[in-house]
Amino acid sequence: MKITRRKSKIIRIGNVFIGGNHPIAIQSMTKTRTADIEKTLQEIKKLERCGCEIVRLAVKDGHDALALKKIKQKAKLPIVADIHFNWRLALEAIDSGVDKIRLNPGNIYKEDQIREVVCSLKQAKIPLRIGVNSGSVRELNSKRLSMADRLVSLSLNYIRIIEKLGFYDIVISLKASNVTDTLEAYRKIAKLCQYPLHLGVTATGSAYSGAIKSSMCLGALLLEGIGDTIRVSLTDKPVNEVKVARIILESLGLRSFSPQIISCPTCGRCEVDLPKLVKEVEQRLSAIDYKPSDKPATVAIMGCVVNGPGEAAQADIGVAFGKERGLLFKKGKPVRKVSFAECKDVLLRELLKK
Repeated sequence: MKITRRKSKIIRIGNVFIGGNHPIAIQSMTKTRTADIEKTLQEIKKLERCGCEIVRLAVKDGHDALALKKIKQKAKLPIVADIHFNWRLALEAIDSGVDKIRLNPGNIYKEDQIREVVCSLKQAKIPLRIGVNSGSVRELNSKRLSMADRLVSLSLNYIRIIEKLGFYDIVISLKASNVTDTLEAYRKIAKLCQYPLHLGVTATGSAYSGAIKSSMCLGALLLEGIGDTIRVSLTDKPVNEVKVARIILESLGLRSFSPQIISCPTCGRCEVDLPKLVKEVEQRLSAIDYKPSDKPATVAIMGCVVNGPGEAAQADIGVAFGKERGLLFKKGKPVRKVSFAECKDVLLRELLKK
């Protein structure tokens, strides 16, 4: 199945381009107090190392806004300032040199305030994300409307105000805390404008439930060609948000970051500790810096003779285990038998030869 991307306007965020045919970018958000410059920079470096491409920082007060200047000087990732309630903080963040501003129409909605921010954005030549969340939808949107329609309506009203000011470097997000509202909102807005869309489900919960909710929603939208950047929101470490986002994109064939592992769930037929082997191979692969590729290598690690030989033969590199030993396949052909103990090193050596 070929995914046909929705046509969207190209926007530049620092050194990252989104929209058009540009790769879907992965975002996360620091969870430190932004005014704590050292801790925030440490978290940004961790995010950079694990594959994050754009990072958003909460700007709660003037101390946070001023800290952005030093953070921007040292951070390699594009910096997005997350602004709520106080529009003047957006002006301070722009002066500090950030790469994008996020405004929440639910709490910054007065036209004169929006005008001041947009004028500053135009001078600085940086984009704006209109970030609408179900938790901050204002009462002026009729409760008779569905949550999705309220999100879309608020977003469109905000867009009209900004377009009247001659500003079009806009990114949109419409996040609800449940999958169905989020899906409906993004599907509707995708037909009503050509601005790039930042995908995400808000307040998804813990790592496990949040990853599942995000995968269901983002996966469905991405399959329909909707989405230009994504953020997986988890009540967990931000690096884990990036890991889940990468897996979602790789699973759909939209990005490639490292070789793909195919492994069986194991059953009573398995006579080796396959979960241990898969985990060790994943850990070793994650430590290797791979160049993005349109066709990632696949490695099959299978635990028995039912589907094992077939899956191993279809992968670039594969092994199908019997008792203690496995048959190594390369490009569909059986090569030799390997012991369980040596298997990890053999697979990695063969992968690095590709």
